[in-house]
Amino acid sequence: MSNLRMQAINNINEGEKDIRGYSSTKVTEFFGTNVFSDKIQRDYLSEEAFYSLRESVQSGKKVDRAMADQISSAMKAWAMDKGATHFTHWFQPLTGATAEKHDSFFTLKPDGSALEIFDGDALIQQEPDASSFPNGGIRATFEARGYTAWDPTSPAFIMEMAHGKTLCIPTIFIAYSGESLDSKTPLLKALDAVNHASVDVCKYFDKNVNRVTASLGWEQEYFVVDEALANARPDLVACGRFLLGHAPAKGQQLDDHYFGSIPERVFAFMQDFEQESYKLGIPLRTRHNEVAPGQFECAPIFEEANLAVDHNSLLMDLMPRVAKRHKLKVLLHEKPFAGVNGSGKHNNWSLATNTGVNLLSPGKTPRTNLMFLTFFINSIKAVHDHADLLRAAIASAGNDHRLGANEAPPAIISVFIGEYLTKLLKEIEGRVGDKFSEQDEALLKMDIHKSIPELFQDNTDRNRTSPFAFTGNKFEFRAVGSTANCAGPMMVLNTIMADTLIQFKKDVDAKIKKGDKKEIAILKVLQSYIKKSKAICFEGDNYSDAWAKEAKKRGLSNNKDTVRALDVLATKEAKSLFKRTNIFTEVELDARHEIQLEEYVKKIQIEARMIGYLASNHVLPSAIEYQNKLIENIKGQKEIGLPAKSYASVKNICADISGHINAVSNGVTAMVNERKKANKMKDSRKMAIAYCDKVKPHFDDIRYHADKLELIVEDKMWALPKLRELLFLK
Repeated sequence: MSNLRMQAINNINEGEKDIRGYSSTKVTEFFGTNVFSDKIQRDYLSEEAFYSLRESVQSGKKVDRAMADQISSAMKAWAMDKGATHFTHWFQPLTGATAEKHDSFFTLKPDGSALEIFDGDALIQQEPDASSFPNGGIRATFEARGYTAWDPTSPAFIMEMAHGKTLCIPTIFIAYSGESLDSKTPLLKALDAVNHASVDVCKYFDKNVNRVTASLGWEQEYFVVDEALANARPDLVACGRFLLGHAPAKGQQLDDHYFGSIPERVFAFMQDFEQESYKLGIPLRTRHNEVAPGQFECAPIFEEANLAVDHNSLLMDLMPRVAKRHKLKVLLHEKPFAGVNGSGKHNNWSLATNTGVNLLSPGKTPRTNLMFLTFFINSIKAVHDHADLLRAAIASAGNDHRLGANEAPPAIISVFIGEYLTKLLKEIEGRVGDKFSEQDEALLKMDIHKSIPELFQDNTDRNRTSPFAFTGNKFEFRAVGSTANCAGPMMVLNTIMADTLIQFKKDVDAKIKKGDKKEIAILKVLQSYIKKSKAICFEGDNYSDAWAKEAKKRGLSNNKDTVRALDVLATKEAKSLFKRTNIFTEVELDARHEIQLEEYVKKIQIEARMIGYLASNHVLPSAIEYQNKLIENIKGQKEIGLPAKSYASVKNICADISGHINAVSNGVTAMVNERKKANKMKDSRKMAIAYCDKVKPHFDDIRYHADKLELIVEDKMWALPKLRELLFLK
């Protein structure tokens, strides 16, 4: 294995690099060429079929069978014109990855002659095995039937891979009994819920609003390392992160990587995956070096949330495949390396009307200002009332390493809004009781753009330590992990917003019924919401110990690990919320809870096994080999008659090595014993708690001693590629 490490280093130094990038062709000339977009649809569909599909996308109306046959025929014609030979229903099961089963357009007629066919039935519905994907007990092993169903709101696309092309149709995935088994189904339900709830509230201000869409702009962080070096690390291959390995002398302490010059090899890779992304309609706009060495970020233009989620899932599949062309490896894990920052995926969220109004952006008239305040304050109230659900939405074994590590927001959910908006909310809250008079209509008439300078998007400092920050005309959910499917956080966020807006309308209507003018009724309810939810607002350093103490005084939760963060999914309150918003049944929510606990256990279990393997097959053999070399040195010095003091230091090194070897070996044994105890537990939560509290703590102890051995053992005898090599050698 040490030869693999040295060979990989030599290849980097001497080998040829693939630094190809895309041509100088304008992006506008090939953007979306592999997407069944509106423009393509107009070319291939009849006018009747085109408008039927448009109506389905915009209003959710079901596409009838006759139209489905026309649309499928047009999709096939377009895909075959592009060179596609197969089609697949592309879906997002609860594995965290995407899934696809390819079927050929080719079939045989009764007379044995060949025919290419793709009909409406094949477009609308397919049948993958529902028991082979995570289902939380909804499907038994012998109950295999499940369905994928076409989602017309996300356009079909062609995936190019190797020498083949496949027509991919975004779909939902449900069990035979109707329960959702994917990430997309509940997201679509949440988007529908927030649409209806938002429209009802918007009617107070603008009768022309008949549709509200949630938008999402994700920022994807990732590491790029040399493929050969990565493949020489079994932990990177199996777990996506360094389980053992000492921090290098130089890490990120000089801040010289952030926004620095992009390495040429990485730049070529970026160009390549950007071109592939553009062809698939992913509107990437930004690329740059992130804080840690070897870490980078890309971000797109904002899109409707469902499409943005699909595009991010597609990108996470695309990037590793393109990286192989450049003999690089993309690491999406939240914390691949100790000692340097981990990776997140900031989810920038807002709501927009069909009339072109961003509901989280202040307007220039009293009416639009009050509408902004309504949605702004309801957002804060939603986070306050359902902070535990938002925490659960970002919970994962990988993200546990990152949250609260002074590089990412803590596990305490809070909201940052900036000093100007804080002053404004205090002004509204400071009205005497809820006694609004006609004179208070002056508050409605103030021009927020003048009262709070035009700098609304820039007039308050950004707070990178806040998990949920208002950044001018949107909220940025910064705590989402880099491997996460955005559908989870977006589903929860839009659900809690919908539920809060529904209650808001009830509260306002009740006051109007009692005789308050509409605007005064709205202000009274907003005032009460500010008072009830202000504990969630925090403008300071979320990393500080003082904030953790203050948050506890305020009654805010601090669920530091995934297992306990997921407990909220088993509460009556959560089940009631998801039931009344029609997102999950109790069975579906219980299944999700079970699936996430099982995933947590399996990931920690895999890491525990890998640490044991690395220790026994790499660390200890290298240490013992080096110790034997030192022992031979001591023997040699004795044989030629040198005094004991001449080899005292070498003897001390041998003793240090023995101490660390014993500690590693004993640590692995203790860890394995705890793992065996945990595996005997029948209750999934108890098992997860055991892995979290009993198995996982051994990781750091084993790592400490293994990393000490890495510093002692002669470099050429150390089998595993070192962190400095992964971070800095490209």
